[in-house]
Amino acid sequence: MSLDEYISDHSTPENEALQSITRDTHVHVLNPHMLSGHVQGRTLAMISHMLRPDRILELGTFTGYSALCLAEGLTENGRLITVEHNDELQETILRNLSRSPLAEKIELIIGDCKEILSTFNSTFDLVFIDADKREYCEYLDLVYPLVPVGGFILADNTLWDGHVIDPAYDKDKQTLGLRAFNDKLKEDDRFEQVILPIRDGLTIIRKIR
Repeated sequence: MSLDEYISDHSTPENEALQSITRDTHVHVLNPHMLSGHVQGRTLAMISHMLRPDRILELGTFTGYSALCLAEGLTENGRLITVEHNDELQETILRNLSRSPLAEKIELIIGDCKEILSTFNSTFDLVFIDADKREYCEYLDLVYPLVPVGGFILADNTLWDGHVIDPAYDKDKQTLGLRAFNDKLKEDDRFEQVILPIRDGLTIIRKIR
């Protein structure tokens, strides 16, 4: 048994809805590796339970797995808005969300994240960034006014399979976008942050001013 298998084996199992989404995504959807997966999903759910947010914003839905994980920690009347640019996934997302009673707390918006962010005028206790890696810096600036002081932002894929420190990827636009995002956070005194080496890298960010 590998260490990753050991970690998974000793973490709370996925519920039936999440197991179904995992199976169906690997069978029917391109790039199934984009799914958050068991251990990261449990991490997202645990963070959400700790924060007990009233409102969550997710950028990048894929097939709905992470949205359901994050929604686990919502307050009784809490709401999660998730934005996905790929309209071809809409039917899949809605079908997957419907597998869980948490679906009634989730609103799916199909469209460009940057355009949609500019239309919001309310705040979110928790934001999860998992959309176009080339635009993470822009997402951060756009969500900043939507998060109250003391609120949290999570950013996925911030280690990018190690490419962020690999010179072989110096011309890869997604890698460059993530490097710029990590460097921006390092120098930005509006936030405190820590990168967790979970799966492909998960950064926890707290807005402090």
